[in-house]
Amino acid sequence: MPQANRDGSRRTPVLSTVLAHTALIFLSAVFLVPLLWLITSSLKTDAQIFKFPPEWIPNPLTFENYPNGLTFIPFWRFLLNTSILCVATVLGTILSCSLVAYGLARINWRGRNPLLYILLGTMMLPFQVTMVPVFVMFARIGWVDTLWPLIIPHFFGNAFYIFLMRQFFMTIPGELTEAARIDGCTEWDIYRKIVLPLSKPVLATVGLFAFMATWNDYLGPLIYLADESKYTLSLGLASFSSQYGSYPGMLMAVTTVITVPIIVLFFLAQRTFIQGITLTGIKG
Repeated sequence: MPQANRDGSRRTPVLSTVLAHTALIFLSAVFLVPLLWLITSSLKTDAQIFKFPPEWIPNPLTFENYPNGLTFIPFWRFLLNTSILCVATVLGTILSCSLVAYGLARINWRGRNPLLYILLGTMMLPFQVTMVPVFVMFARIGWVDTLWPLIIPHFFGNAFYIFLMRQFFMTIPGELTEAARIDGCTEWDIYRKIVLPLSKPVLATVGLFAFMATWNDYLGPLIYLADESKYTLSLGLASFSSQYGSYPGMLMAVTTVITVPIIVLFFLAQRTFIQGITLTGIKG
């Protein structure tokens, strides 16, 4: 147990802890402002939203934006489409990225490192560079205005997720895989029975990243989907603003509803998510 001395050295950790917590509380409050504004705006009329100076606590409270917003668009159809995309992309991302990452981390073969460098180099290419040629490719095989262009690419890996998983797989003791090979296990058995069960933190982290990216994706559905019955939630939000007018109250209400699953999922997977971030070495 640390002892206090005359120069007050024991106070230093206490003071630094208080300052750190004060800074964290202040930054948390700053980042919570947009969320609080979203929620309070969903409980206001359109006139109250644009009132200046703004009112943080609506008076009176207006709950009509929620039922009106959920019936203004085919919300449940959009939710079903978004859920299908999220489930498919999470499964495809975890399966493909973990297989490639296993080959780059646990199997010694010629050309492994050059391929890794090329893979990392593809992260420098922005989506806008490949957007047109990929669209032309899917148009030629007749997949435009379907969900396939938004699902199938996720079964071919993602450079960032592969790198994330490789870093985690490298931390698994090599003695485990070597002992399994001596016992006659194939690489598929090692991957399925040893590596994957030990990699739950990074699998949860990648799954959460992929889920959030798909749930919030607007540009992808905007490019490939034309039939309104195939719209996703993020694309359906654009229906609240058009050349004929906008409905900010209903937009805020539906956006609040859409945000809830992300917040709930993060808190449920918080411990595993932070553990995955820490062990893969991408923490700040």
